[in-house]
Amino acid sequence: MLRKSIAAFVLLLRFLRAVVVSGVQTLRVIVVSGRPGAPPPPVALLRMRFAPMSADGAALLGCMITLTPGTTTLDIDMQRRELLLHVLDASDPEGMVQGIRDEFESSLVVLFGEPQR
Repeated sequence: MLRKSIAAFVLLLRFLRAVVVSGVQTLRVIVVSGRPGAPPPPVALLRMRFAPMSADGAALLGCMITLTPGTTTLDIDMQRRELLLHVLDASDPEGMVQGIRDEFESSLVVLFGEPQR
C-alpha cells in the first residue's frame, strides 16, 4: 500500500513538472514558427508501445499525455499495447517517447501493472 501511495505521489509531481515544461516548449514552438518565413515544426503521428498494465492504467497514461501541451492521444490499442499520438513538434520523436516512459510509465506500472504470467 505504501509503495502505491509513493508511486502515486511521484507520478503527480512528475506530471505537474511535465505540464509546465511542455507548456514552455509548446509556447516556444508557437512563437518561433509564427515568425515570418519560419518553417513550421515537424508534426507527426507516432505509435508508442507501453508497458503491460490494465486498461485503466493505459487510459490514465493516454489522459496524462493529452493533458501535457503539444501531444494528444488519439487511440489506445490494448491488444498491441500501443498508443497513437499526435505530436506538435516531432523533431525528436525518440526523445519524446523516452520522456513519457521515464516520467509516467514506471509509476503507472506500480499502480496498474498486470502480474507477470
